[in-house]
Amino acid sequence: ILQENQLNAIAQKEISVFFHDVIVGNYKADIIVEDKIILELKAAKKLDNSHEAQLLNYLKATKLEVGLLFNFGPKPEFKRFIFSNT
Repeated sequence: ILQENQLNAIAQKEISVFFHDVIVGNYKADIIVEDKIILELKAAKKLDNSHEAQLLNYLKATKLEVGLLFNFGPKPEFKRFIFSNT
């Protein structure tokens, strides 16, 4: 659906992780949209603090500042996170 709406969306994109402006590792994001937003996808009974912490850590460790956490469990839900990297 994202690509149908002319959005550049890449699944399992490898992202560099920074610490003090030095690359310290890489991880594969579920989906990156327009090189600006991380989509973190879950299939859990309910979102919990560990899911939120995971996405916030991804935002802190990358140069991306917006993340959306989606849960496709019994009761679908989502949360939006913003972290300023400046």
